[in-house]
Amino acid sequence: MEQRQLGRTDLKVSIACLGTMTYGNQNTEVEGHAQLDRALEAGINFIDTAEMYAVPPSPDTYGKTESIIGNWLASRPGMREKIVLATKVSGRGLRWVRDGNAIIDRKNILAAVEDSLKRLKTDYIDLYQLHWPNRPFYHFGGYWRFSPSGEDTAKVTENLHEVLQTLGELVQQGKIRHAGLSNESAWGTMKYLELAERFSLPRMASIQNEYSLLYRLFEPDLAEVAVREDVSLLAYSPLATGMLTGKYRNGKIPEGSRWKIQSSRHNQRNTPQAHAAVEAYLELSKRHDVPLNHLSLAFAHQKYFMTSVIIGATTMEQLNSDLEAFHLKLSNDIMKEIEQVRRDHPIPF
Repeated sequence: MEQRQLGRTDLKVSIACLGTMTYGNQNTEVEGHAQLDRALEAGINFIDTAEMYAVPPSPDTYGKTESIIGNWLASRPGMREKIVLATKVSGRGLRWVRDGNAIIDRKNILAAVEDSLKRLKTDYIDLYQLHWPNRPFYHFGGYWRFSPSGEDTAKVTENLHEVLQTLGELVQQGKIRHAGLSNESAWGTMKYLELAERFSLPRMASIQNEYSLLYRLFEPDLAEVAVREDVSLLAYSPLATGMLTGKYRNGKIPEGSRWKIQSSRHNQRNTPQAHAAVEAYLELSKRHDVPLNHLSLAFAHQKYFMTSVIIGATTMEQLNSDLEAFHLKLSNDIMKEIEQVRRDHPIPF
């Protein structure tokens, strides 16, 4: 499998990254280990997790995914050096994480890193990411009501500086190798880069944001930042939680699916506009005899600003099908047709 440079680091990561957030909830430890083994067999060297996983997040599932990965590493001597391991520190909003005071600052980062290292059963983390900003942001369905007003820019900047200083200490201690962002904006990314250069602190190597046929807010501003500043995009939800497989067509919500498990929570993707866009992409995929999930994943990994596409699966059948897409190259004609569908359905959710 093709590998690409992670930011300005010396690390190369596979164009497919194995997402693991279902381990400990939708997937058992045995199933998780089987997926990890299969991913490496297929050429994936990049594993992504987070302290708050398994998803849906709850006090009972908190930390389970990291523990499952840690047990996998412990049971396979020599495996740690073969993979690039990424995890994340949680931001505010989860009452069961550090007594509900989990803001991304020095105190919380230091505590979170130690706990993640223990659960992962490793001495170091290759890529340590900030899961979401402390300040208001437009991800997780916040696009339509987003406003940065009301935040003291000087105080925000002071916090970002503290975060980079803390990450710098962890790099010096050998506990993390590199740092990255997640659910960030163009302003936030550039501010981190500016502070890193001014104070000789760790440079953000990557940004893990949502990106798919249905969700393209990364373009154009963050895409230019990614290319010109060498900040690697690690795209999550490239299948829009399964919408881009067709599984939720015509009002269907299958048993065991993520939408079914999270049915009590607001689902920002379940809109008439999104379903109409899925139908248009499905028609395109049928016309070219390319399965919708393959079309979606191949589109993502072909984008000029993409470094790695995060895939997650609850069954081995799903994982194997998704892996096939990383050996597929869409023609220029198909890519042009995708852009036409996007014009008709620009912001589905």
